[in-house]
Amino acid sequence: MKRALLTMLLLAASYCYTMAQFDQTTEFNGLNADPQMQTSSKAGNRDTTNHEEDIPVGMHVWTVDRQFGDVTPAVPDTVPFMYRNTLFTNGFEGEYNTTGNQGSPRIARIFTDRDYKEQFIFAQPYDYFVISPEKHHFTNTFSPITNLSYNSCGNKIDGEDHLKVLFAVNANKRLGFGFKFDYIYARGYYQNQSNSHFNYTLHSSYLGDKYDMHFLFSTNHQKVTENGGITDDNYITHPESFSAFEENEIPVSLNDNWNRFDNHHVFLTHRYKLGFKKKVPMTEDEIKAKKFAMESQKDNEKNKLKDAAKKKGKEYDDEPVFAGRPDDAEIKGDLPEEEKKASERITVDADSINALIAETAEKEDTTWTKDEFVPVTSFIHTLEWNYFNRIYQAYRSPNEYYENTFFNRYHGYGNDSIYDDTRYYNIRNTFGVALLEGFNKYAKAGLKVFVAHEFRNFTLPDSTDRRMSYNENSISVGAALTKTEGTLLHYNLRAETWLAGEDAGQFRIQGVGDLNFRLFNDTVQLIARASVEHNNPTFYYRHYHSKHYWWDNDLDKEIRTRIEGEFSLQRTRTRLRIAFDNINNYIYMSQRYNILADQSFRRTGNMVEVCQSSKNLTVMTAQLRQDVTLGAFNWENVITYQTTSDKEILPVPALNIFSNMYFRFLVRKVLDIHLGADVRYFTKYYAPDYSPALGVFTVQGNAEKTELGNYPWVNVYADFFLKHARFFVMYTHINNGTGNRNAFLTPHYPTNSSILRLGVSWNFFN
Repeated sequence: MKRALLTMLLLAASYCYTMAQFDQTTEFNGLNADPQMQTSSKAGNRDTTNHEEDIPVGMHVWTVDRQFGDVTPAVPDTVPFMYRNTLFTNGFEGEYNTTGNQGSPRIARIFTDRDYKEQFIFAQPYDYFVISPEKHHFTNTFSPITNLSYNSCGNKIDGEDHLKVLFAVNANKRLGFGFKFDYIYARGYYQNQSNSHFNYTLHSSYLGDKYDMHFLFSTNHQKVTENGGITDDNYITHPESFSAFEENEIPVSLNDNWNRFDNHHVFLTHRYKLGFKKKVPMTEDEIKAKKFAMESQKDNEKNKLKDAAKKKGKEYDDEPVFAGRPDDAEIKGDLPEEEKKASERITVDADSINALIAETAEKEDTTWTKDEFVPVTSFIHTLEWNYFNRIYQAYRSPNEYYENTFFNRYHGYGNDSIYDDTRYYNIRNTFGVALLEGFNKYAKAGLKVFVAHEFRNFTLPDSTDRRMSYNENSISVGAALTKTEGTLLHYNLRAETWLAGEDAGQFRIQGVGDLNFRLFNDTVQLIARASVEHNNPTFYYRHYHSKHYWWDNDLDKEIRTRIEGEFSLQRTRTRLRIAFDNINNYIYMSQRYNILADQSFRRTGNMVEVCQSSKNLTVMTAQLRQDVTLGAFNWENVITYQTTSDKEILPVPALNIFSNMYFRFLVRKVLDIHLGADVRYFTKYYAPDYSPALGVFTVQGNAEKTELGNYPWVNVYADFFLKHARFFVMYTHINNGTGNRNAFLTPHYPTNSSILRLGVSWNFFN
């Protein structure tokens, strides 16, 4: 596999060198805020002798609101910049903690970026792979597009491979289809660390005048090998204390332990719209397309006359017909009366077309108009179905590793084996009515009212090794007020309260708005976000049964308040974000265990429990993004400062930094090259621990806690982008083994050492 990738990159490099000798101007079209595409910008001036120029290139990408299906423009997965960082499980800017290799579980270090609203908490550490509906990219393409991406490192024993295939096609300008295939296989540089993730996603969308539809189906199969971390951190922090060893020779806590996930998802949102039609100016592309269609129609009519004359053996002169001459011009020679009439009729049509084109050429393009449907009222329905199955399986467990044993479940492996399984599925229906903004001068905002019902089913073992089923229903109502048109002010206010069922008494109020204006020859944007949530604890915080962990809790509702503001200057490329989080009745998981300082450094007495704090917890966040360009030199920075009122219950690093410096070169206007280095760094703090038996992150519950941080991870790279191809060569963690060696993102889970990584991504339009 490694040799095949290297060969592919060499071929790509030689192709880039060859293409750089020519001034090719065909590039990937920019995004359009309107996801409903009309036509290619090349339609009006195609070179039919050039097959490549005959293929329209471009696509629109958007996401949809999970509740109502509202469309929001997005950036496609095929953008050229920083493609190399999309492979990292620890985030595009290194803002997540992970257990090590690619495909491992993760948790955000920036507290305000965490989201705990999903019921199946075991899938949250894999949010980069199990994509929720509101984050999926729907597409509308000028022509079918296929994107192939592959990156790799290491070898067949310890390497990591990631293959992704994206495909999108449109049946017409309104109806589009696509699919995604995503496969991660990471063997791991430490023992018992391999991960395997398989995803297949199918999507479809229809954007019409009176009917809109978005459909999404995805299925995932995941297998994560759990090693419980290395037995002694000194193998990494003080390697001089040991004889020479390889990474895969460092002893780990667990063997033959796995977390397995199977999950399937169906999402459908559609709406029927009532409204009226009005005349609006055509866009520039629409005018070009219409002119091109008129010219094509004229050519077709000319060919018909030529064919008619050829059948009679007559000579055809097109000059009298298409030069605006009198209507009695006809094919030379005697033709049947019906063909003469057809010729006269076609002549009049051709003259009208010529006159229309000539008249239009003398006027502004805005004189061209079209009928546009203006929706007034929409009837919305959204359906969501999710199914999850999780199994924690172990052929054997170390003696006294767990503090408690609640029942034995043999499955033929013996008393030290584990087979904990739980299943969950839900069905949620939302029905809404929307009055759209802008349908008359008095409607300055859009209004939605809705009602929703959700059914949830959970399955857990009981003390007799049988399965218990829990059913939960909830009914909620709410409303939303939105303004998306215009350039000065936009806002989205939403409120929802639960009237009956398990979540009765729960409510959420959320709002976001942005103000855009010019100041000192620059564009200023102010964004404000606020929310108040009174949330019922999700099921697995209230109930969980397994061989070694067991709880049935009566918990109070958690109250979260968040206020956030963001200030950005477009010209100076500056963005400042300030956030304040306040939490009452904070719910979290805590893990504790003993580390026996004998020769084996065994761990015993492992226990995880759900806790609820009676304190009022606060987190303050300030984040600055500043990009600088001086000629070919570019410097991009993200600096985040956080402070928490309780460093043990809610730990966060005081400072988190991502910095990227590179030189950018453009060869022959087509080959874009980035040569640089980036660094990730955060200050010391009591980072979240990881429970392999649950597959979730927890607070450190030991009396003696482990501090992580104050260590930089430095990568050097070379990025290349040519036309529709992206590829990179990157050496990650180049500073491994120098200075401070606290190279951990999670207690007892060291990160990979220095690795050479290669990757390529190619877009195909046909």
